[in-house]
Amino acid sequence: MKNSHNFFYFMKEGAVNMFSHGFMSFAAVGITVACLLIMGTFTLVAVNANAMLVDMEARNQMLAFVDKSLTDEEAMALEQQILAIENITGAEFISNEDAAATFRGKYEDDELFQGLPDDNFRHRYAIDLKDIGYMRQTKEDLEAIPGIGKGNVSAYEDEAAGFITIRNVAGVVCVVLIAVLFVVSVFIIANTIKLTTFDRRDEIAIMKMVGATNGFIRWPFVYEGFLLGLFSAVIGFFLQWGLYEAVARSVATNDTINLISVVPFKNMWNYVAAIFAGAGMLIGVGGSLSAIRKFLQV
Repeated sequence: MKNSHNFFYFMKEGAVNMFSHGFMSFAAVGITVACLLIMGTFTLVAVNANAMLVDMEARNQMLAFVDKSLTDEEAMALEQQILAIENITGAEFISNEDAAATFRGKYEDDELFQGLPDDNFRHRYAIDLKDIGYMRQTKEDLEAIPGIGKGNVSAYEDEAAGFITIRNVAGVVCVVLIAVLFVVSVFIIANTIKLTTFDRRDEIAIMKMVGATNGFIRWPFVYEGFLLGLFSAVIGFFLQWGLYEAVARSVATNDTINLISVVPFKNMWNYVAAIFAGAGMLIGVGGSLSAIRKFLQV
């Protein structure tokens, strides 16, 4: 019996095996697609939550308002105390005149705000953070500085905490689902291929007796699992793409959730495609190897 690996022969045999049990193959692909979609959805939720946190860290600033009783020199002298806080990477002093000019520029078309004197505005610091996850603690540290005081720090700590919670929960759920659904998918594909091996058990026994190697017998089933996994990955990828784009459009047109921004799918489609293809083929090949092992012990 020839031992060389004939790719086209094994691929043809794998395709024949797959189509010979059409319903079970369809079921295996359907289950695997569903598993990939669930895993992909939670992964993309975690990716978007993390992207929003990175965006908040990059452009969101805490504002620390200086007590009006401090002179200009005393207000500017607070910078060293602010920078001494561990989670702060930068602090920009903004005088009351600059704050007033910015405010008037923003509301230049509203006469109601144009006549406000500069004294109505306070000196402040725009503060950059190292880790947005410690925003609440940083706010407390700032409020402990004499000259700033409690209630004089503006921060979006609740929103930041919410995004962190979403990211962490999605990450944990994603890991758990990947483990559970991977096992489920392998089990489904393994049982699909077991039907083929069961129908051909006598043929396999005869091939073993005439000298066929385990590899020669195993490869058609491996290619069958490979094809099932590959088809599942392709279908799952395009369904995930369509679902993601539909959700992205819904978020973009909903004014009530304008705080949320969605990472464009075109920025990560290649990573998603690679992960789907790798997971699908791994599930398919793993299922076929699991199924054929028993029948090779002749």
